Amino acid sequence: MPDVSDFILKLQRRRIEGSHATARQTAELLRSVISQTRMPYTNQAAALLDAVRAVGEQLIAANPVELAVGNIVRRVLHIIREEDLSSSAVSFEGLMISEKSDDEDDADHKGGPVLSAAAVAAAARSTLRPRSLQTLLEDGPLPAAPSKSSSAGDSEGKSKSDKSAVGKRLKHSVIEAINLLIEEIDDCYEDISEQAVEHIHQNEVILTLGRSKTVKEFLYAAKQKNRSFRVFVAEGAPRYQGHVLAKELIQKGLETTVITDSAIFAMISRVNMVIVGAHAIMANGGVIAPVGMNMLALAAQRHAVPFVVVAGSHKLCPLYPHNPEVLLNELKSPSDLIDFGEFSDCMDFGAHGGAPLMHVVNPTFDYVPPNLVSLFITDTGGHNAAHMYKLIADYYSADDLVIKRKSTSSN
Repeated sequence: MPDVSDFILKLQRRRIEGSHATARQTAELLRSVISQTRMPYTNQAAALLDAVRAVGEQLIAANPVELAVGNIVRRVLHIIREEDLSSSAVSFEGLMISEKSDDEDDADHKGGPVLSAAAVAAAARSTLRPRSLQTLLEDGPLPAAPSKSSSAGDSEGKSKSDKSAVGKRLKHSVIEAINLLIEEIDDCYEDISEQAVEHIHQNEVILTLGRSKTVKEFLYAAKQKNRSFRVFVAEGAPRYQGHVLAKELIQKGLETTVITDSAIFAMISRVNMVIVGAHAIMANGGVIAPVGMNMLALAAQRHAVPFVVVAGSHKLCPLYPHNPEVLLNELKSPSDLIDFGEFSDCMDFGAHGGAPLMHVVNPTFDYVPPNLVSLFITDTGGHNAAHMYKLIADYYSADDLVIKRKSTSSN
């Protein structure tokens, strides 16, 4: 098995930074887990689901703040379910569908009984859903069992061989689908940037906050298409990532103005559009983003300025903000805000009866409700907040919202 413990240690120690890197490495790890999973003769899809759940539960617990881990785990679980359904459907292609034909000797030439279309459909439904009295009445009689002319040993050997081939085919299909998922993650910047010229026009003023690689590539693409515009960058205290973004934009020839976070309301009236990145997009269309983003969204709404969020589809989270599994915030070190030497007297535990008078809180994220977001731009196109739940439903299965391996204890 791949070294899952090493990856978990990296997540716990925050050695993997950013949703993009986290999503890609999680997908690569799960691909290795699936490729090394031994497939049983029966319930191949269940074996893969259990293997992914077992690893995914550990990964999510290692870094609950990085929601991209859970997103990729759920995406892979959804891939397994889809590929299992596809392989089940393909397995019926070998069945002979009979319609009224002029050739009455087809059954003799084929060497077996001919099944009607209704019988094939009934068999397909019985495989894709549990049998019940209602389905028995709907489906009618099932096709007759094949002739037992061959020996029991040959029949058993052929059955095992067929099941083994199905298991290999399923694993191969899942791995190929994960490869496509990794390509999707790698190409998300390019796919999003291609839409820049549709949203950024000549002589506009764009405002952003902090530093987002997706936003940076989006602005680069518009500049390469000969769009002339200005960018206001709020510095994004206390880490001041906006300073880094401003330098990168200037190096690309973009006219850039750095402003303080407290000046956002003062400058928003000069802005044509706000373009920001996101840490995660929730099922209700809400956004978990760097701290200060909600203030920017409120300012944009107050002055009727479009608030646009650009993010890859690996940041789409099928959970709601109130879900107990969603850790909305993480507190960073107070050293980003104050100098401990300068404020040592205020934080002296012994001077005031054991309790300091000064406390420092340094949150990492803000939550922006969906009503403040004008448009989402993902690698699949532009979407409004009300449409996000439909988009998320295409990527995830409702059975995988809670990542927990099944209990193996018997009653």
